[in-house]
Amino acid sequence: MLAVALSSCATILNGKVTTQQRTKPAPGEPQRKVYVGWLLADIFLTGGVGLIVDFPTGAIYKRESENSSKK
Repeated sequence: MLAVALSSCATILNGKVTTQQRTKPAPGEPQRKVYVGWLLADIFLTGGVGLIVDFPTGAIYKRESENSSKK
């Protein structure tokens, strides 16, 4: 269990997770954007194990300010 907790790149390196990152969008709301770099790091560095932590915690999703600035 400790190995899984320590193997998620976005959770460890991305900093504090915001409420927007944790909250699943309601029907009709825009979907959250994923950090492609963290996704690839989790797949290649941890064999996908890091995804088990990063997706449920929301750490792999981009923050709202980053989403709105790239529109």
